[in-house]
Amino acid sequence: MTTARSPQQVTTPHVPTSQATKETLEDYTLRFAPRSYRRWTPMVVATTALGGIAYMADFSIGAGIGLTHGTGNALVAIAVAAVVIFVTGFPLAYYGARYNIDLDLITRGSGFGYYGSVLTSVIFASFTFIFFALEGSIMAQGLRMGLHLPLWLGYLVSTLIVFPLVIHGMKALSKLQVWTTPVWLLLMVAPLVYLVARDPGTVDRFLGYAGGGGDGINTASVLLGAGVCLSLIAQIGEQIDYLRFMPPRTEANKRSWWTAVVMAGPGWVLLGALKQAIGVFLAVYVLAEVGPSVATEPIQQFRGAFDAMMPSWMVVPLALALVVISQIKINVTNAYSGSLAWTNSFTRVTRHYPGRTVFVVVNLGFALALMEADMFSFLNSILGFYSNCAIAWVVTVATDIGVNKYLLRISPLRPEFRRGMLYAVNPVGVVAFVAASGLSIGMYFHALGDTLQPYSPVAAAVLAFVLTPLMALATKGKYYLRRTDDGIDEPILDADGNPSAVALDCHVCHQPYERPDLAACATHDAAVCSLCLSTDKVGDHVLPAA
Repeated sequence: MTTARSPQQVTTPHVPTSQATKETLEDYTLRFAPRSYRRWTPMVVATTALGGIAYMADFSIGAGIGLTHGTGNALVAIAVAAVVIFVTGFPLAYYGARYNIDLDLITRGSGFGYYGSVLTSVIFASFTFIFFALEGSIMAQGLRMGLHLPLWLGYLVSTLIVFPLVIHGMKALSKLQVWTTPVWLLLMVAPLVYLVARDPGTVDRFLGYAGGGGDGINTASVLLGAGVCLSLIAQIGEQIDYLRFMPPRTEANKRSWWTAVVMAGPGWVLLGALKQAIGVFLAVYVLAEVGPSVATEPIQQFRGAFDAMMPSWMVVPLALALVVISQIKINVTNAYSGSLAWTNSFTRVTRHYPGRTVFVVVNLGFALALMEADMFSFLNSILGFYSNCAIAWVVTVATDIGVNKYLLRISPLRPEFRRGMLYAVNPVGVVAFVAASGLSIGMYFHALGDTLQPYSPVAAAVLAFVLTPLMALATKGKYYLRRTDDGIDEPILDADGNPSAVALDCHVCHQPYERPDLAACATHDAAVCSLCLSTDKVGDHVLPAA
């Protein structure tokens, strides 16, 4: 089957679009990000992506691990988690940047199937509102200290402030992240440099702090701490939400392209690990003054740091400015990525597309509810449990790309995400994920005894890594693709291996879309876009299995 229109017969869109479906607002939700929209340089995309990791939660996470297990155990735990996150994040970041699709679309064709990845979309959406709530709680603590707002009102302010920024997608977010990053870096780094230069003994006290677990490094403490840090493994999904807007990789830009992908993809964890270590340092520094109950609060940590170098009247305003800038930088990303994930799941299940803005509100509502429930007080318990699901998912997808695609050659090399081209469920990823997350969660809740409880994140990673290729071999890869031909003669990749920029009209919505976003229609000699395929309630346009 071929389409009725050739590439030269693309027409101008003539059907008016509503506010909910206007592509410049929706940021290509559910879709391949077309070349015509990707006009940013690799470094602008990387800066925007890295701006989203300006969150203060790392300081709290590091501080919590350090005060509980001691500096030595905390630093080893942070390093172990960083290595795992970097290794698993690399193949995902590459696929997102190379093929211009988000992590949900990557997951569909990397072992989970068209509907199977709904499960992981919900997990990722949960990640975004959990961390939105965490950052919002930190901002509310700052507003209480600086402006004497009650916490409940601070929670509301921190939620509402990001809404007008998020609804305008990548165009607004890229400007916000680029302009605020230098200020954020200065406010974060300057007090640390001053503290160490003024009193080198702070470093000795930091390194010698034993915490509540006694002297020395022990495996259980390291793994418990690493499990909390590994809850951040799903952050790669938010990085890919920006990396999908990378320009095509060519001979002329390949050095800057690879630098941007590595730096803003798996490289985010290097800055994240540094912030966690700084969190331990600051918690130990302010511990004697404020006590362990609030030493994990970033506003208290930086208040103590600024107090050592600034006049007293400047301390609270500067600490508050750092917290507010950080919170806005990360929570626009949390709200943005969460809205994409919810929209992906809802549209596939219901075959109705309400627009991404609806799910910005949904995600903010979940986050506000968590904040009002005081989730900050049991942070490590939430993250320790959540990390098992996140690890199982990310390791499964990374293994499918690295092992099943490139080593075993069972999984198709080019990612597929369109309805009709994929099976509804692929047992390779779904079975590996469910088994790995299920067993590790049971271990986390002491189902296999107290001795094995700290090893739950290790179990999640190892099981996902082992079961993914085993399932691919057992099924012989037959559940990856429902069909290999999408019915359009035009190649989907150009001569450089980048997604083709050739455009065709979708005969359903009468809009032009680039080649990777289209498939032939089952009942018309024409092309149909991926969103119209997703919302086809009767399957009239979906190609049959082949």
